[in-house]
Amino acid sequence: MVRKSLQYTCVMAAILVSSVAAFAVRVGGPAPDFTGTDSNGKTHRLSDFRGKFVVLEWTNKDCPYTRKHYESGNMQALQREWTARGVVWLTILSSAPGHQGYMTAAEENAYLAREKASPTAAILDPTGAIGHEYEAKTTPHMFVIDPSGKIIYEGAIDDHPTTDPADIKSSKNYVSAALTEAMKGQPVAVSYTRPYGCSVKYAGGE
Repeated sequence: MVRKSLQYTCVMAAILVSSVAAFAVRVGGPAPDFTGTDSNGKTHRLSDFRGKFVVLEWTNKDCPYTRKHYESGNMQALQREWTARGVVWLTILSSAPGHQGYMTAAEENAYLAREKASPTAAILDPTGAIGHEYEAKTTPHMFVIDPSGKIIYEGAIDDHPTTDPADIKSSKNYVSAALTEAMKGQPVAVSYTRPYGCSVKYAGGE
C-alpha cells in the first residue's frame, strides 16, 4: 500500500514537472497570451497584435539599470524608432504595491510624460501575473515576438551589463538587432542572452 502510494506520488510529480516544462517560456516557442490593463485604463490582449512584431519591456523606474536607459534617452529612442516602423512596444510594470518601482496609473502617465517615453502602452501588472507567466527576472528584461506569435529573442537589452550611460554608444543592442534581422527575413543571430538589471519586485519577494 505504501509502495503504491509512493509510486502514485512520483507519477504525479513527474506529470507536474512535465506540465511546467511544457508551458515554460522558450525562444522559438509561442509567446504566452495575456490580458493586461494599461495606464490609461485600456485593456490589451497580446493575441490582438498577431501579425505584428511585439516588444515586451519589463521596467522599474527606480532601478539604476532602468535609469541608465531612460535618463540617457536610449529607451525612448528605441520606442520611437520601432513603433514608427509598426512594432508594438509594451512596457510592463510588475512591481507589487509597496515595492520599488510600483506605480499607479496616474504616476506612470506622469513619468512617461516627463521622460518623453512613447511605448505603445504601459501595462500595469501589480499582481505579477504577466511577469510570472514570462518568468521575467530583471528590469529591464526584454522579449521580441514575431508576427506569428513566436518568441524570437529573450534577455538583456544590450551587451554592457552596467549602470553607466556612457556604455550605450559602444553597446550591441540585442533588441534592435533581432528586429532588424527578423524584418529582413533573416534568422536572429543572438536569440537569447542572460538579462541583467534589478530583480523584478514581485509580491512576497518572489
